[in-house]
Amino acid sequence: MVKHVIVWTLKDEYSAEEKESIKKGIKEGLESLKGKIPGLVDIKVNINGLASSNADLMLDSTFETEEALKGYSVHPEHVAVANGKVRPYTAVRSCLDFEV
Repeated sequence: MVKHVIVWTLKDEYSAEEKESIKKGIKEGLESLKGKIPGLVDIKVNINGLASSNADLMLDSTFETEEALKGYSVHPEHVAVANGKVRPYTAVRSCLDFEV
């Protein structure tokens, strides 16, 4: 199994209300991929960080294999969500992939 964890910081230009809406859209979009991408075992997006956090949201996903993760990265449904709901709004992206 392979974990794929991403932490994003949204762009500063958005108000608190806009950020909440953006985070909900990202969560809905990414979590809707479950069952649509081969090898994707689980996918969750946490949008309720504590005030002590220095990022806005986190993706926690699990794949059967590293090859499945590679397939996810180019899968058309994932690319559509990433290009439509994530990339336009995020300023910083940090990723950690590891075997479990």
